[in-house]
Amino acid sequence: MPYRFFKDVAIADVAFEASGGTLKELFESAGLAVTNTMVRDLKKVKPKVTKTIKLRSDSLESLLFNFLQEIVFLKDAKQLLLSRFSVKIDEKNLVLTAKVSGEKLDMEKHELLVDVKAVTYHNFELKKEKKWIARVILDV
Repeated sequence: MPYRFFKDVAIADVAFEASGGTLKELFESAGLAVTNTMVRDLKKVKPKVTKTIKLRSDSLESLLFNFLQEIVFLKDAKQLLLSRFSVKIDEKNLVLTAKVSGEKLDMEKHELLVDVKAVTYHNFELKKEKKWIARVILDV
């Protein structure tokens, strides 16, 4: 699994670290981690609805932050849980285009864990080591 959760970083929040060999892989892993924070079994979230997300930012960090916020927004505004992410990033112009797929929240089908309210900047980090790594804390 290209992401892991931390139990001792935030008391009333959820912290995770996502990784990927490329920025594309990192963003996709982080997207899965956000959904997996809310839903126990991602396999039960079928790719029935596809949306396109386009974002422009002034840094890679804020591009990731805004992408994760968009996932939370789609859950809140459209009751859409996402389980598939296909991300393209133009690093030079700091533009993200993503095709995201999922389905409407179904309380009988999807075992919910917590309700993510927002992505936070607290200890938010994006860096390149041997691979790309992001550390994120979600307000739940």
